[in-house]
Amino acid sequence: MEDFDKIAYDKAKRKVKEIKGFYINLTCYCIVIPILVYINLRFSPQFQWFWFSLAGWGVGVLFHGMGAFDCYPFLGKGWEERKLKQLMDEMERRDKERDKYE
Repeated sequence: MEDFDKIAYDKAKRKVKEIKGFYINLTCYCIVIPILVYINLRFSPQFQWFWFSLAGWGVGVLFHGMGAFDCYPFLGKGWEERKLKQLMDEMERRDKERDKYE
């Protein structure tokens, strides 16, 4: 039982570290992007290059957050379970059809 508690503690500790990393990333994003916008609009407003940083880093922050909080809306655990059930049902249906013709 003691080993199980140690494993659970280590897993929780890694999760906290991952969430903390996300918050650090998000904080840096919220500080740096406005600075880049200011620099861009102040010194070269004819070409707005800050959008590349805003979008690229923003997508990175989004995926970092999804990983830190186990939020996978497209291919998460629910999707895996539904797909597994669908494939098993199809295999069972094919087996029944094959048995019917034999």
